[in-house]
Amino acid sequence: MIVLDANLLLYAYDASSPHHQAAQKWLQKTFSADELIGIPWQSVGAFLRIVTNVRLPGQRTTLEQALEVVDLWFEQPNVRFLTPSERHWPLLRQMMIEGKARGPLLTDAQLAALTIEHGGVLHTTDRDFARFPGLRWTNPLA
Repeated sequence: MIVLDANLLLYAYDASSPHHQAAQKWLQKTFSADELIGIPWQSVGAFLRIVTNVRLPGQRTTLEQALEVVDLWFEQPNVRFLTPSERHWPLLRQMMIEGKARGPLLTDAQLAALTIEHGGVLHTTDRDFARFPGLRWTNPLA
């Protein structure tokens, strides 16, 4: 399973990003393939929070347009919301302790735990994920 971090989603929809073309091409190819894709609520929330925030630089959109984009993702037959299971707390606790996650890195620990729970590979451009033991991750734009 491919697990998506918000940064790839943001790059794919922000034409002002230097990573836009590569991320958009990769995301289109990934969504049209057969492999299962998991999108955590954290990634959905971050995407919506950032693309609708007119105070941030880059291309911004209306809430309605952003919601339509998210709806399109989940209309794909190979896309699933990733939700925590009963294993989440022990894995999250382990990721926080062993990854020395504090403050903003706690969201990364959540993504790491969800990815491990679901047997996936996190796709991200954020090298901070290297801190989490047992997490399989890759940068598809590298």
